[in-house]
Amino acid sequence: MHTTFRSSLFIVLLSFALISCAPDNSAPVDSGPLVRNIEEFNSAVTTLQPGDKIILANGTWSDVEFELKAEGLADAPIELTAEEPGKVIITGESNLSISGSHIVVSGLVFRDGYTPTSEVISFRTSNDELANNTRVTNTVIDDFSNPERQDSDIWVAMYGKNNRFDHNSLLNKGNKGVTLAVRMNTEASRENGHVIEYNYFGPRQTLGSNGGETLRIGTSHYSREYSNTVVRKNYFDRTSGELEIISSKSCGNTFRDNVFFESQGTLTMRHGHYTLVENNYFLGNRKPNTGGIRIINENQTVRNNYLYGLTGHRFRGALVIMNGVPNGPINRYDPVIDSAMNKNIVVDSDHIQLAAGADEERSAPPTGSSMHDNIIMTRTNLEPFTIYDDVSGISFEGNILNDEASVAIDAGFRYVPYSVVENEHGLRVPAMSLVGEIGFGEIKLPVTKDDTGATFYGKEESKKAFQSGQTIAVTSGTNTILEALDSSSPGDTLLLDNGGEYLLTKYASVNHPVTIKAESGEQPILRSEKSSFFIIENGGALELENVWIDGAASPDQPGNNVISTSRYSMNRNYSLVVRDSKVTNLDVNHTFDFLKVYRNTFADSIDILNTEMTNVTGSILSLDKETDDLGIYNVENLGIRNSRFTDIQGSVANIYRGGTDESTFGPIVVVEGNQFTNTGLGARNKSGASLKFHGVQKLDVSNSNWIKSAPIELYLTNGEPITMIKDVVMTDTGNIRANSDEYSTENVTYERALTP
Repeated sequence: MHTTFRSSLFIVLLSFALISCAPDNSAPVDSGPLVRNIEEFNSAVTTLQPGDKIILANGTWSDVEFELKAEGLADAPIELTAEEPGKVIITGESNLSISGSHIVVSGLVFRDGYTPTSEVISFRTSNDELANNTRVTNTVIDDFSNPERQDSDIWVAMYGKNNRFDHNSLLNKGNKGVTLAVRMNTEASRENGHVIEYNYFGPRQTLGSNGGETLRIGTSHYSREYSNTVVRKNYFDRTSGELEIISSKSCGNTFRDNVFFESQGTLTMRHGHYTLVENNYFLGNRKPNTGGIRIINENQTVRNNYLYGLTGHRFRGALVIMNGVPNGPINRYDPVIDSAMNKNIVVDSDHIQLAAGADEERSAPPTGSSMHDNIIMTRTNLEPFTIYDDVSGISFEGNILNDEASVAIDAGFRYVPYSVVENEHGLRVPAMSLVGEIGFGEIKLPVTKDDTGATFYGKEESKKAFQSGQTIAVTSGTNTILEALDSSSPGDTLLLDNGGEYLLTKYASVNHPVTIKAESGEQPILRSEKSSFFIIENGGALELENVWIDGAASPDQPGNNVISTSRYSMNRNYSLVVRDSKVTNLDVNHTFDFLKVYRNTFADSIDILNTEMTNVTGSILSLDKETDDLGIYNVENLGIRNSRFTDIQGSVANIYRGGTDESTFGPIVVVEGNQFTNTGLGARNKSGASLKFHGVQKLDVSNSNWIKSAPIELYLTNGEPITMIKDVVMTDTGNIRANSDEYSTENVTYERALTP
């Protein structure tokens, strides 16, 4: 650039800075203007030249839509940054769109709001104005979630070519939609060569529906096109939105040196070919539904990956090779052809699935593929391989399996003693002599959590556990619980008087995790004059321990309940625990439920433990509000254990998950050690069952008795549901009703069985 022109530009920028900024805290003159509001930002954008910088002033920026169009140079980029990294907080209905070239964005925090459009950070300002050679770094998006749970948006959408997204923190997305997406809907965004590296993808809660991917590259429409995106050295920390943590839906992508920590789901090559998955570490630590790598399509290479403590089955296995659809449409499953799953180490992981998903449609088994030189050491499942179809199209050579385990494949496996130790890096590893045989190299995390994410932003657990805070003594009386709730903090415990009487004359709103309990001994009694005792609001969670809930003071009207979720969409999951408690006399009028939930609310877990419930005119748990048959449901994990239910007119549990979507894991239900007496026989019980489970993916009913009660009803749907009913006695109770005989029973005894 000409010297005279640069001098004139310097004077213009200096004048702008002096006009718009107070002298005591303005940015240095040579660093660009310090802007304090959206009007000053918009004005500054119009003057930008290569090498210029816009600095956003520290503070809260609410309801702002930043649009940055600029043309920098490789050696003189345009910069948009914070006055101090982490001290520019963008809230409300806000977003940022970028187009042009050689732009660097850094130091921003998006929090306590959501985008008014479909993207929070977009690498384009219009369909034709894209960003190229642009970098977003050291930036945070935290819980910037649309309040409507099922309204979909994308936090980061990468368009254009040769862009870099690095050292950013994306965590706590609560609503539907991909966390980070590489978009390829125009030619100008294909063969893009993007680099996504050193990012911290923090916890993502279970969505309970499709659309919860953390990273997606491409879509089915453009999956035969090349993206050539490189994803390396990122840390995926409990990213558990749905089955696909990463969904690769384009060709030519590379996933190398990433760490997946206790994340439910898999790195999935959903569409597209020529993908490389290399030297990634999957640390399941035996957490439920943790998965590894899933191969679909042609010319995929999976090598030198380490997988430990993964428990997921079927599509969520440690290593999965799918069946495909012959000559299928572009949005289905292409057959696996000429793909390799070689030189991987699998330790104490439960499932390796071959020809997975085989059915009438997915009838094409893998061909031309290999599974060579893998080490599989497991004592957690001694039959780790599940073979769903013909695997003659997979070559097996040089694989090593511990001699306690077995596989129904004749050749290609050598059996050795189980030999696993913890190495100097804290990882469980096979004997190094075996590791050396396959040429794996040093077993060490390629990146740590501390290596990733924005430098100024913490990675602490944001969700408080029950009974992790202070204990607040609550004396008996009227609304004393309400007063204690108002003064409580997340994780606190409200300690009630043994034998005390507590009356609620107003709704008790639960806005954060809180426990209401009494010490062992005589239970305090809680009554309410409102139609609900407790309302779990967005962000709330409730634990009741050693208390007595009685409905005698409730209003004489139908439809009361003890606990209700918010009637509005909740983009944060909740938990409910009822332990060592008693519930009586929910009978002042009909349809008095224990728990009432609304659409677009979702529980991570509901547990009823060692509790007695008697004389209820409604249902205990009606978790059946998502009836659109889109694979959406109301609870992930339900446990009913060691409890007694007597004179319950409705169902004790009614769970509904409709549709054929395969992107989720639940519901997962355990019913163990209970007694059901005169349950489910009320005239208003539309389910006609004491327990009704529609679409439950994993069900275990055991060691329980039914006496003069409605039967269990099962409706088995897609996803290879696992249903086991064992060691139960049903007296004067109808036989189990089911739409399919694909469930297992052991020691089910009917005494004086009623006609179904």
